[in-house]
Amino acid sequence: MYALDNSSMNQTSTLNAPPAEGTQALVRQEICSVAVVRRVAAMLDLEPDAIAEGDAMPRGWQFVLMGADTRRSALRADGFPGLGVAMPDLGLPRLLLGGRTVSYLKDIPIGSRVARSSAMESLKRKTTESGPMAIAAIVHELRLAGDAAPALVETQTYLLLPARNAPAIEDVSSRQAEVSAERTRNVVPDETLLFQYSALGFNSHKIHIDRSHARRVEGFPDLVVNGGLATLLLTEFLRQDLGLVPSGIKVRHLTPLYCGRPITLAADRLGGNWQLKAYDHRNVLAVDMEVHTQ
Repeated sequence: MYALDNSSMNQTSTLNAPPAEGTQALVRQEICSVAVVRRVAAMLDLEPDAIAEGDAMPRGWQFVLMGADTRRSALRADGFPGLGVAMPDLGLPRLLLGGRTVSYLKDIPIGSRVARSSAMESLKRKTTESGPMAIAAIVHELRLAGDAAPALVETQTYLLLPARNAPAIEDVSSRQAEVSAERTRNVVPDETLLFQYSALGFNSHKIHIDRSHARRVEGFPDLVVNGGLATLLLTEFLRQDLGLVPSGIKVRHLTPLYCGRPITLAADRLGGNWQLKAYDHRNVLAVDMEVHTQ
């Protein structure tokens, strides 16, 4: 899922902003199974047999431990299985990912048992130049069995938006200059990659798997690349091409990326850390990631 660009975030007034206090955390017991981690490797076209029980799960692959187990009858109309916690119906049917922050505090061994705790950190309703919207921040903590402190803390920020009255028109005239960076790599996400990522995360949001819904209901020109998948492509670029291990990342989603269209991944040093970016087929900045390394 992807957020709109920053112009949609200009706040003109703030409505009711329910406090996060008192929200009930959802706790699930997960297993970081070697079979599932091998499937992530296969999806990324890596050798599954190189994955062994007891190895540290690569940082960035934790999405397989965060899938919501929402019953099919309880799915949102757009197919999204939920944010991991209960949320009131705000009358805003479109949901897009705005960003995430992740703190990697300890490696998660493959084969280990993990407790996942998910809770709503904040829920704010706003009006903007584009109309009403809401911003929901959900925090997930992963703890290894027997540990008091979390191994990983991830906060995901979502935008809830009103329905579109007409399909959006893609701006094909806004191609930017060629991307210049210290390191770059080009990838083209196809339908198979979107399907496999959605399946591994148990994410049935229709903008990623139903082209008709993406175009006719949501107003996108094609299937939308999962926001989490774009993040994964960047963390794999960091891991495989740069040989770096993140201790934390902060991600902002600025404009959608689409199935079948090339993405340019770019990396530059930023002081003692790194700045990673993903550009769409027009060389427009789509994802911005600040990386802290070990």
